[in-house]
Amino acid sequence: MAAQTLCRSNSALGAYYRRMQAKMGAPKAITAAAHKLARIFYRLWTSGDQFIDPGVDAYEQRYRERVVNNLKKKALAFGLELTPISDSTQCVS
Repeated sequence: MAAQTLCRSNSALGAYYRRMQAKMGAPKAITAAAHKLARIFYRLWTSGDQFIDPGVDAYEQRYRERVVNNLKKKALAFGLELTPISDSTQCVS
């Protein structure tokens, strides 16, 4: 039940749920979010630490960095190089 409420949550877990929902659909996203919650709960229970939510912005930034790094690795495997587009040369749609 806790995983179902993440669709309205403004947290990193909520962002994770919404990303998984877009990728796999709601039932599988609920299962994935519940599994993630269970892992977090177990880690906190065994270590005695407190949960600190990094927030949606931090989660989205880390996700973007992972995607860019994976694209760079794939480009390198094909003998290509990714170069960022500067803000002044971007096309506006």
